[in-house]
Amino acid sequence: MLPNASTDRRISWSSVPAGVTAAIERLLGSPVVAAADQPGGFSEGLAARVRLTDGTQVFVKAASTATAPAAAAFHRREIAVTAQLPAHAPVSRLLASHDDGDWVALVFENIPGRLPAQPWQRAELDRVLDAVTDLTRVLSPSPVDGFVLGPPRLGGWLTLADSAVDRIRPLSPWAVDHLDDLAQLEEKAPLALAGDCLQHGDLYPFNLMLTDDRVFVIDWPHAWIGAAHCDVVTLLSSASLSGVDPQPLAEAHPLTRHLHADQIDVVLAMHAGFLLRIAATAGPTADPALVTMMVALARGSLRWLRSRL
Repeated sequence: MLPNASTDRRISWSSVPAGVTAAIERLLGSPVVAAADQPGGFSEGLAARVRLTDGTQVFVKAASTATAPAAAAFHRREIAVTAQLPAHAPVSRLLASHDDGDWVALVFENIPGRLPAQPWQRAELDRVLDAVTDLTRVLSPSPVDGFVLGPPRLGGWLTLADSAVDRIRPLSPWAVDHLDDLAQLEEKAPLALAGDCLQHGDLYPFNLMLTDDRVFVIDWPHAWIGAAHCDVVTLLSSASLSGVDPQPLAEAHPLTRHLHADQIDVVLAMHAGFLLRIAATAGPTADPALVTMMVALARGSLRWLRSRL
């Protein structure tokens, strides 16, 4: 089962400095009359649905560089990425942004939807897989300039220190016993990941919103440019936490069914390598909920990879 995708490090709308909320209201041209803080997700800072005087609802994210530097940096990158996404892409539209050097805020259109049910319901998973296929067509070639993107959050086996290996062993004995195999797969990354498609880079159920007739992909700070199949492979690996066997789905999906085995195996190895490296080296101030999620997702990838090798 996918762990609970939420953090206790959110702040409320009322905790945001008055100058920042006033700046957001000026951008929107209307005062905020109500705010519903949203607990889901892992980034520190504010995540709230707010209602304006005319009844319009929008979604607001904000973080302080002083107290949550990583979240603020991700918000700045997301502003740059979403500003270049096509209008017809199934993503939440960025309506406005604010950056005063400390506080960074993003205002999105409100999506009247919900997260996919967990464990996955097969009909919803099929909807999402179809939507990912359509999304790759919209985002190939990438409409976003590469200079605003970060590197793919993949890999780590080639750079593991001995101390990290010791800390990974309790999390995945199989991975430590097969470090050479995992490193060899990672060495194949330049060819296996090559492509011109904009990848979301964090495509898990907690970054999807389902309405009655559409699937929206939200939260884009980790986007990168590469092979079109990468997002669907990581999504399928996470579905294994719901008891779904990803192999038959990969064999049928149009983005993966014709691939050489290495092209999937490399993504799985590098996905797990990144997550386990970060989880194993996380310090005492790391969000325990995020670390738990990383370990679970890594194990999902390794379970599928182990069955393929």
